[in-house]
Amino acid sequence: MTAFPLILLSLFLLNHSLSTAANIHEKGHFRPKLKSHLAKTNITTFFEVTKPIQVPRTKPCSYLLLQHDFGYTYGLPPVLANYTPPSDCPCQNFAKIVLQWEAKINGTQFDRIFGVWLGGVELLRSCTAEPTATGIVWTVKKDITRYYSLLMSNQTLAVYLSNILSNVYTGVYHVNLKVHFYPAEVSMGNSFGGYSSWADLILPISRNLPLNDGLWFEVENSTDIESKKFMIPRNAYRAVLEVYVSYHEDDEFWYTNLPNNFITANNLSIPPENGPFREVVVTLDRVEVGAVWPFTVIYTGGINPLLWRPITGIGSFDLPSYDIEVTPFLGTILDGKTHEFAFSVTNALNVWYIDANLHVWLDRKRVKTKGHLLKHHVSPAVVTLASNLTGINGNILTTVNKSVSSVGWVKSSHGKITTNSTQRFDFSNFMVLGEDGNLQIVNQTINFNDSVHAKLPSSSVLSIKSTKRFPLYLYTDEVDEGNATFLLVTNLTLGYNEKKRVKAGDFGLFDSSLKNLQNGQGVLLVVNNSVAAGIGRTQEVYRYDDSTFCYFRNVSSSNYTILYDKEGKSCRK
Repeated sequence: MTAFPLILLSLFLLNHSLSTAANIHEKGHFRPKLKSHLAKTNITTFFEVTKPIQVPRTKPCSYLLLQHDFGYTYGLPPVLANYTPPSDCPCQNFAKIVLQWEAKINGTQFDRIFGVWLGGVELLRSCTAEPTATGIVWTVKKDITRYYSLLMSNQTLAVYLSNILSNVYTGVYHVNLKVHFYPAEVSMGNSFGGYSSWADLILPISRNLPLNDGLWFEVENSTDIESKKFMIPRNAYRAVLEVYVSYHEDDEFWYTNLPNNFITANNLSIPPENGPFREVVVTLDRVEVGAVWPFTVIYTGGINPLLWRPITGIGSFDLPSYDIEVTPFLGTILDGKTHEFAFSVTNALNVWYIDANLHVWLDRKRVKTKGHLLKHHVSPAVVTLASNLTGINGNILTTVNKSVSSVGWVKSSHGKITTNSTQRFDFSNFMVLGEDGNLQIVNQTINFNDSVHAKLPSSSVLSIKSTKRFPLYLYTDEVDEGNATFLLVTNLTLGYNEKKRVKAGDFGLFDSSLKNLQNGQGVLLVVNNSVAAGIGRTQEVYRYDDSTFCYFRNVSSSNYTILYDKEGKSCRK
């Protein structure tokens, strides 16, 4: 795709390439290395805009899990540490548990993907910030209360961050990893009943230690299938698969990829790109149980790095995970035998990192439960293309829709509960190509909706409905200024919107709404194939509301400088 600006920039500006570095996502279409004179001269705090974690007013029991300097770590095993639960904390009844990642770095370095696992269960997938000569710092806090049962037993902590050092790439990541246990203010019962409390057991669906890599699976192409065998306790009555996904190297900017028939028709001398649609398919014993159509996370060095300094892209410091309700399938795996989850990516190029955590609820009153899958239907993803092209100029519309639905019952001490799980997806990518390859515009929307309804014959036990919308607009244009000089102009809009409703039996209704929108504008001046100057400006409006808490933030930055920052916690009436 050498005729289009995202590829042109990689050819002109990438000074470092490590073709076998499967864990370093610097081989993307748009990864310029900025010169030091473009950077700010004092220490900068980078941040991702998100709502503060609501914690009790109690004093937390805090522990340092790991302190490590990640220098040259490429090809080395993850850093390991022994984890023990907080037995010395006066209160053992915790309302909230928070993981805290703190890092600082100075020098020159690309952004790196990293992961944190406990007992093979992934707790955090994240991207590092790109440093300046004088240094940057950043902190990530994540609510990990859903891993409660895992955190109450001895485990092995693993952190994988693949980094390289050279005479050019000098940055060392100095990291502190902490955990904070907040005791409950009052004695906590089960606020939503046994069916929807935190899982009693979490099984890792990831690669096993030891290995010289992350514990994630690597999906390298569209035919690659990665899998893990597991065995579930025979007294399980609910199961949810939590999937972690990130994409790198040739597929980091998958939403800009051209259809293969376009490449062939125009005799472009580039490998197939498989178009702009991707989905992660999850199977259980070779039967599809769900899918993930991922949010378009843009890492801290992507598109124009100046867009993400100091405000980083949505999800870049805490990549989202995705839940798939697999309770309807419990009847097929409650036999005490080994079963298998597998992952593939439709249309994938190298490389996708995928793993999962299986959250399992156990019946403490029964040695065995039993269940049966009543219905299962997959309406497969069918890609439809419509184009209006003259040569390499014109537009291409790619649309896809899909649904997955399952119904099954499980009989336990809670009764005979029937669970209906449904996923519905819609995808639209409208791509404009112009100026004989110098202009590319992508206007994409992903709608990702899912629902879970669990009920007894006479009453509802649990109802969850989530409606997600991921809009993306990306404009890139190369403007020739003559004398081996050109401008690369970028306009970007990125959004993550979700409405969620949870009703647990007679325990009440919980509604939440998130609207998170970023707008960015950037220009890079390239002289003799090197970035001579640049500017990036980002505005973000974040609004979250739920039944008990509200948060709002409106913030803007330009080249490391915060232009304005307004936030509040008052709810709109």
